[in-house]
Amino acid sequence: MQAQNKKNDIKSLSMGCRLNALESEKIQKMLSHVLDSAIILNSCAVTGEAERQSGQTARKLARENPDVPIFVTGCAATRNPDLFYQIPNALVISNRDKLSLSAYTDALAAAPCNFNTTKSIKIAKPDSKLSKQFIQVQNGCNHKCAYCVTRLLRGPAISFDYADILADAKEAVKNGFYEIVLTGVDTASYAKDGKLISDVCKSLLKDVPEIRRLRISSMDPASPEIFKLIDLIKADKRMMPHMHLSMQSGSDEVLKSMRRRHNSDTVRKIAEYAGKDITFSWDIICGFPGETDGLFQETMDLVAETQPIKIHAFPFSARPDTEAFNMPNQINHSVAKERVKIISAASDKIRDNFMRQHLGGTVSVLVEENNIARTPHDISVKIQGNKIQPRTICDVKLVDVINGDYVGNII
Repeated sequence: MQAQNKKNDIKSLSMGCRLNALESEKIQKMLSHVLDSAIILNSCAVTGEAERQSGQTARKLARENPDVPIFVTGCAATRNPDLFYQIPNALVISNRDKLSLSAYTDALAAAPCNFNTTKSIKIAKPDSKLSKQFIQVQNGCNHKCAYCVTRLLRGPAISFDYADILADAKEAVKNGFYEIVLTGVDTASYAKDGKLISDVCKSLLKDVPEIRRLRISSMDPASPEIFKLIDLIKADKRMMPHMHLSMQSGSDEVLKSMRRRHNSDTVRKIAEYAGKDITFSWDIICGFPGETDGLFQETMDLVAETQPIKIHAFPFSARPDTEAFNMPNQINHSVAKERVKIISAASDKIRDNFMRQHLGGTVSVLVEENNIARTPHDISVKIQGNKIQPRTICDVKLVDVINGDYVGNII
């Protein structure tokens, strides 16, 4: 994600999760008070490929901006700082210090080279301007999933004060954002001053009545809070009827090996409790060590049974320092990639069937850019006709499905 301060030439590029992008915005705002020119690269290490791309991106930024300080932070910088130390104008900031101003000023003061802090910055791949506001409610994770490196790099779970979350929500509405997404590393674990994540949602809807759409970024299926959130979705239309579950597998044997805290029956109960008017998307890891064809089929069977309308599937990536790295029965990467294709195709078919069932109906959408909007179920709609301002919430009639998107007309 790229952003730019009006008075300074400070830009950021985030890789990986939405939380990184949100933190980059905070870092950018913080540095704008003390620097005229800088680049922030918020790196990712969730997979080996993500780590490799972070290093590649840092080197490219350095070539294009040889006199500009490049602050490399995030999980790849924390896990493998040597990947960035050899880049002449890269300054490594660990996750622990990424929101501390002194870490940046100290790194700059200790740098062995001089920077041209007035030079114009070149940065590739600017992201589109968001129409929704992400608000971080917690950081870190206390669980010990066998494959996960993120918890090692972000530390234990910490929940933010509700007063700060409320202030962020009020500022978002003041700035014209009427959809808010609460996010974190393990959002479901939120616990602060007697409030759980469902209480935060309920309080925000009460304390900021101007919020018109509220979402949760991702939830651990093992959390009892999911059922409370489903109750809230059914009780308040401003709570969007779509939830993302960090499933990882639908096989009980694989889930146990992953050291996940839920099983397939947990997900069946969630889907049954939610009913047909609430939809789900999943994360799925394909090719986890020991995942036979039969165990992968168990995941496919659960997909057919519970009908998630979107699956973000990716092949298993063995990360050093995790339990799964040395597990026996590692799966060939080509097999894992083929399973990604299979489960993604099944999800696409479910999504298409769901979308076609609602053709002819009217739905409230949030307009993003270029007349692309999002439904409450987080499905994109291409609105025909005159240009509509981003962040507008309006009603459209769904008239067609083309290449996985709705086509709609303004009512």
